[in-house]
Amino acid sequence: MLQPPPIVLSFAANDPSGGAGLQADILTIASMGCHPLSIITAITVQDTAGVEDVMPLDSEWVADQARAVLEDMPVHVFKIGLLGSVEIIAAIAEIISDYPHIPLVMDPILTSGRGDELANEEMIDAMRELLLPQVTILTPNSLEARHLAQQENDANEVKLDLSLCAQRLLHMGCEYVLITGTHENSAHVLNTLFSVDGVMRTDEWERLENTYHGSGCTLASAIAASLANGLSVSESVIEAQDYTWHTLQAGFRPGMGQYIPNRLFWAKEIEDTENENENENEEPIIEKPKN
Repeated sequence: MLQPPPIVLSFAANDPSGGAGLQADILTIASMGCHPLSIITAITVQDTAGVEDVMPLDSEWVADQARAVLEDMPVHVFKIGLLGSVEIIAAIAEIISDYPHIPLVMDPILTSGRGDELANEEMIDAMRELLLPQVTILTPNSLEARHLAQQENDANEVKLDLSLCAQRLLHMGCEYVLITGTHENSAHVLNTLFSVDGVMRTDEWERLENTYHGSGCTLASAIAASLANGLSVSESVIEAQDYTWHTLQAGFRPGMGQYIPNRLFWAKEIEDTENENENENEEPIIEKPKN
């Protein structure tokens, strides 16, 4: 019998546009050679431009979905995306606590790319208190990192240093924090991985001209898949960044909003290579001379 692929379980919301959420997670995890399990936390009304509405599921339904598959299959990595409510956060935190040996990758989704609020302050407090202490690697963008790390005595007009944000998030219990720099005013995108010992690595990527729907979901899911495939945290971070950058480079714009990462970009590359090889092996056409 063939050995089954590593299994990644994702808690996230449904995205009917296929750009972000569970659809992004499933495509990414499968594209990287793992089997995705999908636990729906919420149903959204959204397109490539933004999120119009979110309907969180009952927290017991979320828990029951997860318990059913966890009792049936061996999960190698957990991945968390949009959560929907404080009750769902509490339910997931309880489930995760029963599996402390399974790494947890968390993409702390607070707003949509357009700026639609997807987590209120009560939910953010619950994330800090219940989930961050269990997180293996947190993957906020710079805006999310500053929001999650903000304290009451911080001056509102002062932009928090990202290294300080990382140290605060690590102090909340995360083992590692990868802060992405897509929202920073820099010529290139700088992504920095932190641990309690400081900066582990900083990776520089060409800044692409478009904006993308689901890039954060793609990165976090790619890290989860890489961990499930047996790579270390540092190796998973660089592998996932490389994969994500290529999905963005090959991205497409199916609607009137943002571009969508092409998580199957490699399939087109294989097809193009095969076509080139076929053309090279074709017998040249020799025309018969005319009398």
